[in-house]
Amino acid sequence: MENSKTYKQPWLHSRVIDGVFILSPPFVALLLVICFPAQFQTSSTIPVYYWLFLVVFIDVAHVYSTLYRTYFYHDSYKKNAFLIMVPIACYIVGVLLHSYDGMLFWRVLAYLAVFHFIRQQYGFMRLYSRHEGSNYWFRLIDKLAIYTATIYPLFYWHFEGKRNFSWFVENDIISFNSPVLLNIGLALYLVIIITYVVKEAIYMARTGVFNRPRNLLIGGTFLSWYFGIVYFNGDLAFTTLNVISHGIPYMALIWIFEKNKQDKGTDKGNLIIRYTFSKYGGIAFFVLLLSLLAYAEEGLWDGMIWKEHGSVFTLFSGLPKIDNEQILSLLIPLLALPQSTHYVLDGFIWKVKKAAN
Repeated sequence: MENSKTYKQPWLHSRVIDGVFILSPPFVALLLVICFPAQFQTSSTIPVYYWLFLVVFIDVAHVYSTLYRTYFYHDSYKKNAFLIMVPIACYIVGVLLHSYDGMLFWRVLAYLAVFHFIRQQYGFMRLYSRHEGSNYWFRLIDKLAIYTATIYPLFYWHFEGKRNFSWFVENDIISFNSPVLLNIGLALYLVIIITYVVKEAIYMARTGVFNRPRNLLIGGTFLSWYFGIVYFNGDLAFTTLNVISHGIPYMALIWIFEKNKQDKGTDKGNLIIRYTFSKYGGIAFFVLLLSLLAYAEEGLWDGMIWKEHGSVFTLFSGLPKIDNEQILSLLIPLLALPQSTHYVLDGFIWKVKKAAN
C-alpha cells in the first residue's frame, strides 16, 4: 500500500497540463451547457461556426493526431505491417458494408466509435492508476466504475428510445423503449457508484492517499456521459459534452507522449515530427496541421456528400454532389477511412506502454 507521506500524484505531464487539457474538459463542457441553457439545452440546431470549431477542429482533428504515433515515423511500415493492413482492411470492409446497406455501414462505424470512446476513458483510468498497489477488488471496482460511467448512458440511449441526437446519422444507434430494463439499469448504475465511493473511503482510510487525477477522470466521465446522453436531450448539448470530453484529452495525450519520446531522442521520426517538437514548431504547429487536415477532409464530405455548410467550405463548394449509389459505396468508406483506421489502430498503439498500465 502507498504511504501518504511519500505518495506522488500520477500526473502524465504535470498538474497544470493534465488538469487543463485532460481532466477539466468534461467539467468545462458541462459548465458551458448549464450556464447557457437556451443555447445548449433547448436549441435543435448547432450554429455553423460553433459546429466548425467543435466537430472539425476538435473531433475530426483528434483523429489525425494518431499520425504522430504511427505513420509519421520512418520505420512504421517496415516494423509493423499492421499499419498497412488496417486501412486496407477497413476500406474493403467499409465498401462491402455500404454496398449491402448504407445504414449498416454507418451503424457499424457508430458502434466502432462508441467502443473507441469507452476504451479511451478506461485507458486514462489505467494510466492514472499505474502507481497504485491496490488489491484485486479495488482494481475491479475502478474498472467497473469507468465502464459503468460510459456504458449506462449508452444503455439508456438504447432502451429509452426518445433521444433527439445521433452519433453520425439519424438512427445509427439502435433504440426502443423498455421501462423494465431502464429500471434495472438505473439500479445497477447507482449501486456501482455507491460501491466506488465506499471503496475510495476505505482506500483513503487505509493509506491516507487520494488519487486526484484518477478520481477527477472517473468523476468527469460520469458527469459528461450522463448529462450529455441521459439528462439533456439535445444535439448541441450531446455534441459539446461528447466532443470536448474526448477530443481535447486525446490530442493532449498524444502530445505528451510524443514530446517525451522526442526529448529522450529514442526515435526522431520524419520531418513533420522533428519540426513539431523543435524550438521552431510547437503546439501551434501541431494544432494547425491537425486542423488543416480535418478541414480538408470535412470539406470533401460537404462538397460531395452533405452540401450543408458551403459557407465555411467555399473551396469545396464547386465539387459535384454524388448521388450514384455505386460511387457512394466506394467514396463514403474512403472519406471515412481516417476515422475507421483511427478507431482500430487506437486499440493497439498504446499496448506498448505496458509499464504504464
